[in-house]
Amino acid sequence: MTARTGLRVIAGSLKGRRLETPAWEGLRPTSDRLRETLFNILSPRISGAHVLDAFAGTGAVGIEALSRGARQVTFAERDRRAIDLITANVAHCGVAEGCAIIRVDLGRGPLPFDTVFDLIFLDPPYETNPSGALAIVEPVLAPDGLLAIEHARRQSGPGEIAGLTRVREVVSGDSVLSFYARVSSIAATPATGHSRD
Repeated sequence: MTARTGLRVIAGSLKGRRLETPAWEGLRPTSDRLRETLFNILSPRISGAHVLDAFAGTGAVGIEALSRGARQVTFAERDRRAIDLITANVAHCGVAEGCAIIRVDLGRGPLPFDTVFDLIFLDPPYETNPSGALAIVEPVLAPDGLLAIEHARRQSGPGEIAGLTRVREVVSGDSVLSFYARVSSIAATPATGHSRD
């Protein structure tokens, strides 16, 4: 596998570290700009958090979380090439002890996790409906956790699903970040509403 260097860690202990990106078609890494927007919103929750980076691709979101003080990150990905890419990026950044890398098809459940996560980030393929991915990972979101999903602007995320309520939405070009929390924990989530990056 041949990879390219194109992403960077934006902030934290690994700031400026370059990450390998895929050299094959079909994997769409979350851009630096969108990751910066994501972590500006998540910043109060990152320190000490257990994070799930699902449909992890390059692992850039999970590595960014580790750089900013997350305690543990689990990377979930089904593509063997992407697993190899995540493994290489984690090793390059020297954060292997703080993470687990699991090959899993999130569309086929059950989830192979024995923990719950404070923060979950989902980046399913843009051609899929985000509702399916949300319903699959809902059981492993902590009671006061926050879930963020990146999806295409044309694929609107549901207002409510599987006990989760959308609390914020950020539009950036053709991409949208939708944030979900359990109804019982909405008071602790970011401000509700829609915004544009």
